[in-house]
Order: sequence, then structure tokens, then C-alpha cells
Amino acid sequence: MRTKKRAGEPDIDERDRAILRLLQEDGRLTNIELSQRINLSPSACLRRVKLLEERGLIARYVMLLDEEQAGLPGTAFVLVTLDQQGRAALDAFEDEIQQHPEVTECCLLAGTADYMVRVAYADAADFERIHTEILTQLPGVVRVQSTLALRTVKKTTALPV
Repeated sequence: MRTKKRAGEPDIDERDRAILRLLQEDGRLTNIELSQRINLSPSACLRRVKLLEERGLIARYVMLLDEEQAGLPGTAFVLVTLDQQGRAALDAFEDEIQQHPEVTECCLLAGTADYMVRVAYADAADFERIHTEILTQLPGVVRVQSTLALRTVKKTTALPV
């Protein structure tokens, strides 16, 4: 049990935290299974889940694919530098990058590069295609620097609640 609240941390109790941890592990838990695991009646459990959804703590429910089984075992992290950093340039880049499913994550950065892009790819030829036909063709791109992951040591979508 935690005693100190982090800055900006939502005001929730330990039962809410348990609900969030369990649903992050398995979003397919039924309300009955969830209520049994946290020792709460099904109706009270459902009420808590609905409140967590309404407050925005539960943003959505998703299914995660196994990259290798999906034929996309490669992961690249690409630093992208734009020719300018004005709002219009950032918006144009961000609007266009949304159109490419190979890009699984894109973060605006503070530092020497403007964006870090996570790319899923099948093999070297597929990554070359993504690099030459997509990444270097995005609006305002003047430089891309790619780093290929050799092995994933830790990957989680769960937040520490």
C-alpha cells in the first residue's frame, strides 16, 4: 500500500487502483471476475468502473497483437528533424503521420530532433520502403536518424497506479 501521493495523481482509493491494475493486465475480465478479485459486489464494482471511465482514467479498451505472429517483428525508433518548428509545420507533419499504420507511436520532443517515431516493420526491405517512401516524404522532413531494436527487454502498456 502506497502512502505518498505523486504530484498530479488522481484522487482514487486502493480499490480503484486494484481495478485499474487488473484491467490493464486483462481488459477482458468480466465484471463478475473483477468484483471477485477485489472482494466487492458486482454492482459496486461496475459502479466504480463506470466512474473511472467517466473521469477519463480508463481511456479505452484494446487488444494487443503479437508482433512476430502478425508478421511485423522489427521495431525501429526514428528521430525526425523538420525544417521549421512553427505550428503550421508541426500540424502538417502530425496530420500526415497519422495516415501511416506502420508508425505505431509518434512523440514531439524537446531536444535536437523534433519527433521520435516508432515503426513496426517486417524485414529490411520493408523498413527501406518505409524509410524512403514514407518517413523521408513527410512534410518538412530534413533529417531522419534510425535506430533498430535488436531485442525487446521490456514492453508494457500498463501505467504504475
